[in-house]
Amino acid sequence: MDWRERIVCDPDILVGKPTVKGTRLSVELILGWLAQGWTHEMLLESYPQLTREDILAALAFAADRLREESYTLLDSPAS
Repeated sequence: MDWRERIVCDPDILVGKPTVKGTRLSVELILGWLAQGWTHEMLLESYPQLTREDILAALAFAADRLREESYTLLDSPAS
């Protein structure tokens, strides 16, 4: 999956956040719903302009961005 075909950043749409091409649906929104337990089917039903390939592109975009980041270990919360 080449996310570059489906994910765009346009400063005039959602202040340049990565979005699904041709929509105002951000990668952040899609990942947030998935993190809350939504299924692909729930997303597709709620956002008819979205396709399965768009969801996979959002996931591929996030994975790609994470590969390019550096991280600092966070302290564990006190028990």
